[in-house]
Amino acid sequence: MSVAVGSFLIFAVSQVGTPGPANMALLATGARYGLRAAVPFVAGVALGKQLVIWPIGFGLMTLAQTVPLVFVALKWASAGYILWLAWRIANMRLQVGSGAAQAPGFAAGLIVHPLNPKAWAMITAGFTQFTQPGTPALQATVAIAICFLVTQAVLHPVWAWGGERIARSVSGTPAERYLMWMLAALTVASVIYVLFSGGSSHGT
Repeated sequence: MSVAVGSFLIFAVSQVGTPGPANMALLATGARYGLRAAVPFVAGVALGKQLVIWPIGFGLMTLAQTVPLVFVALKWASAGYILWLAWRIANMRLQVGSGAAQAPGFAAGLIVHPLNPKAWAMITAGFTQFTQPGTPALQATVAIAICFLVTQAVLHPVWAWGGERIARSVSGTPAERYLMWMLAALTVASVIYVLFSGGSSHGT
């Protein structure tokens, strides 16, 4: 009864590091205001995911122990959504707009993930695909919460600071399509790995 922390960290990097509603908000905020002004927003986005992780951790893990089929169903449902999201990423194009006079603050960042369907899907995937049934809810939730927080602490500032430069350099060029397909392929590979390689030991 445990969490596959190593495999989950790879998955978390592929999800936290790829385009989605939160990263597009971070990219645009960094582009418009600079990293220094965006720090409160970045911190809010990172901590906001904890508002989703803990309720899912205790509610989902408790339910899974009572009705094991729920665990399996959510595993495949979350995998299906992430694969669909990968298709969206492959066809996404980077755009950076102009901003208002003042950068969004901590509170604005705090609500990004609770309203982000990608966040709900990746967190559910963490509990259903990388956690063995029967693992205590506290153990699973702490492991997943720490992994996500560490990953976000590294990658969210990268999107706020460097993401804008990447967007400006490749937006509207042939390289943009290849970049988005590469990010989508990384997402698909992480899901396939878990379902067909690690799924028998970590998610069933």
